[in-house]
Amino acid sequence: MEFEVSYSLDNEQQFWDELDEIVSAHCQSHELIDNALRSYLSFTTNYRGEYLQSEYDVARCSYKLLESSLFSAHKDYVRRQIIYGLLQEDTPDTLLLITSFLLADGRQHEATFEMMNEEGAFPRLLELIQGMKDGDIGLHRMLLELLYEMSRIQRIRTGDLIQIEDEFIIHLLQIIEGLSYDVNDPYHYHVIRVLLVLNEQYMVSAHDPGPDQFRKAPLPNKIIQILSHDGPIYKTFGENIILLLNRESKNPLSFIHDSSKPPSEPPSLTLDETSLQLLILKLLYLLFTTPPTYEYFYTNDLRVLVDVMIRNLLDLPLTATALRHTYLRVLYPLLAHTQLRLPECHYKREELLRLLAVMASNGGVGMLHFGAVDETTTRLVERCLRVAWLRETEGPGDGEAGDRLTAEKRPKKKGAIGGNAKAGESSLSVLEVAAHKEKPGVQTPSLRLGKKGRDQDQDTDGGGGGGGGGVIKDDSVGNGVVIHADADVDADAHDPDLSVLTSPFEVEEGGEL
Repeated sequence: MEFEVSYSLDNEQQFWDELDEIVSAHCQSHELIDNALRSYLSFTTNYRGEYLQSEYDVARCSYKLLESSLFSAHKDYVRRQIIYGLLQEDTPDTLLLITSFLLADGRQHEATFEMMNEEGAFPRLLELIQGMKDGDIGLHRMLLELLYEMSRIQRIRTGDLIQIEDEFIIHLLQIIEGLSYDVNDPYHYHVIRVLLVLNEQYMVSAHDPGPDQFRKAPLPNKIIQILSHDGPIYKTFGENIILLLNRESKNPLSFIHDSSKPPSEPPSLTLDETSLQLLILKLLYLLFTTPPTYEYFYTNDLRVLVDVMIRNLLDLPLTATALRHTYLRVLYPLLAHTQLRLPECHYKREELLRLLAVMASNGGVGMLHFGAVDETTTRLVERCLRVAWLRETEGPGDGEAGDRLTAEKRPKKKGAIGGNAKAGESSLSVLEVAAHKEKPGVQTPSLRLGKKGRDQDQDTDGGGGGGGGGVIKDDSVGNGVVIHADADVDADAHDPDLSVLTSPFEVEEGGEL
């Protein structure tokens, strides 16, 4: 017989007082703990429509349990029982309370996400997310958050990854397409993050097989497979990952979450979080090194990406060596394989050559923040310089930086490069890109923001009250990414007449890189 208690409440304060009493129970046996947890879930779900109408209210319930004497005295047991609830429950209201608790606990203690992985929560989350596509949007988004948080801090077992069906990936891509006209919808970004972290799991599985890898052939990356076959149908996903890479913490969709307190608003993204940048770069790397997806992006999107990469590479501090290497590993196939390789699509050749000159130099005015150049950076810069259209002089007065730099840095020939799209790459690059990770929450320092301060930087928003930058359908550029004026890369900068810089490394006042 289940443990049931009836309650009669007159107001909201009575609800919270009663909840405090439930989670303060002193339990000396597993049976009593189970009864207290059932009472907690039954009580909160019964009054969800009356007193738990916002995400903040649901999160507050989770933190009541997290900070309770019941949880403090029996942490591991309570966590495991809540995880068992996730595996067994089907009622949306109960699943919402369970998911909220696991998110709150896991963000403070990664052991919770590791326990979820051990107990087989990954396949269950796949099932719930796909099965609730027409259900509670709030629960669906929270399940996406839980899948993302759980997957980004650890390796998912091969046996669990195999259970990802094509229909699941297609379902997520279709959600993004369906929201393509609502640039302010935070639901958009939770879906994108799940696709990014699943791509990383596929990369790690393929290039660093784990002890449970019983298959001889690498596990196929279903995200790349689907985009290879049906990329034109899912263009909005590509537009948005470039938009995300361009965003910084001043974006109103920033993920700013104090894990010690319930959130006052739905959490979302921050783009100066290094782990998120790496997830985006890993997917871009695969798209630019897989022939069927060389031209997945619109040309205008690629131009935005070039601007973002120039800005970010110049802004990285000396200590961000691994992240700099990853950007350079993505830059080469971006320039060598995509539409940018075509004469009519060449973009910012001089600026790119000046950037590479900075990164290959051990000193000089404007270059001191890079310090001594490591061997890997030198090798990756030289690889970028082998891109044919960067080596060529395109017209009178053009190409001085390129001619000078390639004369100084051109490597000795070690075999034909020619037109082989894979010749400039190495298996080491794939392994390095797949293996490079950063802990959640670690943010990349910014040289630019370090000089000006974040507050001053935020004051340059244009007085618009924040945000709103997004994907705009623009027939003149073919459904490309157009960033609003409050963003760091302006689509107007794609006009060659507006992209000339007075200094190789500084933007004119009022201009943008």
